[in-house]
Amino acid sequence: MGKLYPTVSEEYQKSVEKCKRKLRGLIAEKKCAPIMLRLAWHSAGTYDVKSKTGGPFGTIRHSDELSHNANNGLDIAIRLLEPIKEQFPTISYADFYQLAGVVAIEITGGPDIPFHPGRPDKPEPPEEGRLPDATKGVDHLRDVFGHMGLTDKDIVALSGAHTLGRCHKERSGFEGAWTSNPLIFDNCYFKELLSGEKEGLLQLPSDKALLEDPVFRSYVEKYAADEDAFFADYAEAHLKLSELGFAEEE
Repeated sequence: MGKLYPTVSEEYQKSVEKCKRKLRGLIAEKKCAPIMLRLAWHSAGTYDVKSKTGGPFGTIRHSDELSHNANNGLDIAIRLLEPIKEQFPTISYADFYQLAGVVAIEITGGPDIPFHPGRPDKPEPPEEGRLPDATKGVDHLRDVFGHMGLTDKDIVALSGAHTLGRCHKERSGFEGAWTSNPLIFDNCYFKELLSGEKEGLLQLPSDKALLEDPVFRSYVEKYAADEDAFFADYAEAHLKLSELGFAEEE
């Protein structure tokens, strides 16, 4: 059983490849991989499996979704990306933002994530409150990711993306990075989580929740010990997230 993807023209596919190269240049030069990943995630993570609303369909660029609390600061990412988007008018914003997320992982040394183009841009932004809240714990994580149709394994693997980037007090109320190399995609997030709090490094309530639940914790331990296992599960979970509501199961 595979997924059925829409067919895009050869011309569109070529534009995607060209756009990918431009994104590599921008993300490397501006060192903006973390915020690009956050943009892709926050765009896709609003999907609700029951109502089939929200998801990675480009709505995040609209001011009413951009002004959601969880999206503080993402206007910076959208502004940085716009000059590249203007060069590729045929590519949907929906594809463009997810492509930026895939390139952000690649440029920082993470796993290769397959990219299937063909997401349409939708006009209707989802309501607020569908994204994870960093101050909450285990039940909240299962609830939010459950609405997206994601599993416990997906939750822990995706949390590992905190290996990139840092929190900014003016955006989230928290300050600091999770690891000492916030521009390298590796399994340090899990190692740091297991080694306890350290001065200068961040652990949010939603991070600590991964240690409190035995199922979550077993994945944390697995990924801390085995980076290849983390990369494989992360790539699978990221692909799933980036395609929520997009490709039909055969």
